[in-house]
Amino acid sequence: MISKPTLLAIETSCDETAAAILRGFDEVLAHEIFSQASIHAQFGGVVPEVASRNHLISAPHIINQALESAGMDVSDLDAIAATTGPGLASALLVGASTAKGLSLGSGKPFLAINHIEGHLLSPFFGKAEIPPHIALVVSGGHTLLFDVEGFGKYELLGRTLDDAAGEAFDKVAKLLGLGYPGGAEIDRLARGGNPKRHDFPRGMIDSGDYDFSFSGLKTALRIFLEKNGPITDGMPDICASFQAAVTEVLVAKLFRAAAKQGRQIVTISGGVSANASLRALAMAKAERDNLTLLTAPAGLHTDNALMIAYTAAHHLAAGHTHSTSVDIFPNFDPATISSRVSECVA
Repeated sequence: MISKPTLLAIETSCDETAAAILRGFDEVLAHEIFSQASIHAQFGGVVPEVASRNHLISAPHIINQALESAGMDVSDLDAIAATTGPGLASALLVGASTAKGLSLGSGKPFLAINHIEGHLLSPFFGKAEIPPHIALVVSGGHTLLFDVEGFGKYELLGRTLDDAAGEAFDKVAKLLGLGYPGGAEIDRLARGGNPKRHDFPRGMIDSGDYDFSFSGLKTALRIFLEKNGPITDGMPDICASFQAAVTEVLVAKLFRAAAKQGRQIVTISGGVSANASLRALAMAKAERDNLTLLTAPAGLHTDNALMIAYTAAHHLAAGHTHSTSVDIFPNFDPATISSRVSECVA
């Protein structure tokens, strides 16, 4: 086994085309991302056909750019990885097929990486060991709470029963006329608002389990807007109050799980982990409870190939490689979580 293998990773699970080259667990040789956000903004959300078409166009350029930045050729790599799920099927196919082709053409090992596992491990980027902790993965498509014993040992404690937190942010932003993607705009406006101005519901905060629900909150805000008509002022207060209703539930269940499981480290990852209110609330709670809070490094909150490369490095270190015949898996299947998120281990 090479002591510090060099990996190329490709990520195309949604609307970011990304490629990264990582040596070992911490030496970043290249990290390239092409975001399609401005393209999908005109549609008010991600259109799978448009996403896959743009992946086909941009992937070769992004991969070549990563290799050029690293001063390397495919022959210099030790393995090639790609996200194989969950995500948009047509988008996943582009990155996975490209990586498989490069693997077959070069004779380099292939690694099929789970997108959720990439987010899950991202707060420990650069580390060779994954310590026990409670992990909240919160993004546009997923809101998941895990108890993590170590690499490959993940127990799913809870998940959203309807809308993911990031999805709720985007849908509410659309109701407020803020456009897409709306999560960052709500976060920006909320910084100047009063989070106690409006009492929106905290879905399932006292349910006694670790599941989440945000559809009721979205409905409550829609009814509020119908009763109060077009918003001419007070937008920051609405954004701050809505945001507080989401973040308070996330933080409450994260730290409740940490206390129950006896974990001293908690992590938050995924696109919503960049939210300023969520980070501040979690940090304050961590300090009160004398726990360590970790989030992904800057640039690794949203979808990216570097977290996929880092996850692949852990799999490679554990002796895992995957067959190029392995298929993509667009849907998240909680039944696979109890033993390992990546079920494609050969």
